Amino acid sequence: MPLTLADIGVEYIVRRIGGRQEVRQHLENLGFVPGATVILVSRTMGNVIVNVKESRIAINSDMAQKIFV
Repeated sequence: MPLTLADIGVEYIVRRIGGRQEVRQHLENLGFVPGATVILVSRTMGNVIVNVKESRIAINSDMAQKIFV
């Protein structure tokens, strides 16, 4: 399921990253790699704040739709 549908406060494992090569590379640089653990902190109008690798990262809904957990 895409990250935008994940429950807040639950730990998930990134299964795959979709999108164009540039988008995948950008998300990988932020720490969203297959096997990484992520926790959804909050969701506002589809945009999300996520804990990944000891950091909080805010991403828009388009990017969050490309991260599958």
